[in-house]
Amino acid sequence: MIILSKRAVDMVFSATFTLTDLRMILRKTAPTHQLDPRQREEATRLLENLERQVASLKQEMLR
Repeated sequence: MIILSKRAVDMVFSATFTLTDLRMILRKTAPTHQLDPRQREEATRLLENLERQVASLKQEMLR
């Protein structure tokens, strides 16, 4: 049995919140999902953050 650290569990929640923020951008831009420059910048920032979160989660879980 593998017991995950609190840090790993926290990273899952953080990544979920980041995905929710991305989802909100998509909801605001539906149905075409054409992002204005500000939304594109925000989406880029969120995606970069998500990539870091997932990389950290992977590292934490595969120790």
